Amino acid sequence: MKSSRRLKLTRMAPVVIFCAILCPSLLAQGHSQRPAMALAGSVEASPFVAIRAPEIKYEHKFLDRKNQLLFAAVTALDFTDFGITRSNLQSGGRELNPLTRPFTGSTGTLALNFAGETAGVIGLSYFFHKTGHHKLERMTSVVSLGTSATSVSYSLIHH
Repeated sequence: MKSSRRLKLTRMAPVVIFCAILCPSLLAQGHSQRPAMALAGSVEASPFVAIRAPEIKYEHKFLDRKNQLLFAAVTALDFTDFGITRSNLQSGGRELNPLTRPFTGSTGTLALNFAGETAGVIGLSYFFHKTGHHKLERMTSVVSLGTSATSVSYSLIHH
């Protein structure tokens, strides 16, 4: 039994030595075998230096083409919503939005409310842009477009 184990080890020894010579990572932890004089003036790369790929961060301007179109659409739909709401209120209708209802006493306060809503959407988008939440920046305008479009459609159907 011992002789077969010894035979296997003697057959494996050349393979282990061959792999050790060809595998530089086995020698990476050891000290350099070169004399100190040969190292003077030469630069050797360390195997532990990690080269990080540059981070590519796409940063768009706040008033780029997409935001300009979104803000124009938000402004147009809010202006339309103001006009239809004012028309409905003058013909005896009532405001269904509980947040807008306190501003229905006069045309000026109603206009101020809708202008404030538009400015709020743009301001919130700007906040999201500055904090790096670019998807939320766009979604703020999209949600406002959806709510204004729903309000305009409902007002037109029930006018």
